[in-house]
Amino acid sequence: MSLDGKTALVTGGSRGIGRAVCLELAAQGATVGINYVSNSAAADETLAAITAAGGTGFVVGFDVADSAAVQQAIKDITADHGGVDILVNNAGITRDGLMVRMKESDWDAVLDTNLKGAFTCSKAVMRGMMKKRWGRIINITSVIGFLGNGGQVNYAAAKAGLVGFSKSMARELAARQITVNCVAPGYIVTDMTSDLSEDIQEMIKARIPLGTLGTPEDVAAAVGYLASVESSYMTGQTLHVNGGMYMGN
Repeated sequence: MSLDGKTALVTGGSRGIGRAVCLELAAQGATVGINYVSNSAAADETLAAITAAGGTGFVVGFDVADSAAVQQAIKDITADHGGVDILVNNAGITRDGLMVRMKESDWDAVLDTNLKGAFTCSKAVMRGMMKKRWGRIINITSVIGFLGNGGQVNYAAAKAGLVGFSKSMARELAARQITVNCVAPGYIVTDMTSDLSEDIQEMIKARIPLGTLGTPEDVAAAVGYLASVESSYMTGQTLHVNGGMYMGN
């Protein structure tokens, strides 16, 4: 699989799954834009890792929920790198709490970043992809969007929404040879899961047929496939990377 000559943009690319995706796409030959919103040092570290491995990339800071900032960033990337060929909508936040006590601001914050952010970024890049008659849009959803989870109605709604969003966009863009797919991670070893107690981690593992948490690289491999030429006949699909925790369609 070769992405030589392609430019990728990974939102939330400075840490965790996003960082692994940046490294994977760079290893395949893409020039990778590493998006961050607040942690520029982590984004710089990801770029340094890409460079050390012989890849190329650049750092770009903007809030995915800010449509004006997104549009300006895409204009800049287009001027410097010829546009975005591969977009990975990975940026996401959590504001957990039982719905009965959930603040409206916590609902809005999660939907704005996790769902609206995918809309603003996808809309900003799609005209360029349409002109080239080639593109890959990959949305990172979650097993929680399929199973649900107490205390995460906002997160589950956003991640489930990404699936319908992706299927509709896939139908709109297929005639221009642009594919739109999802990757749905299960429980992955990241900063978020490392904060969980050992007892809770063991409870989670007991629900996973393969008996272990996944790694960011497991998710990145699925994204790498969907970004590649080899996935050209797949669109509107979701790849589940969860150790068997969810086995639905």
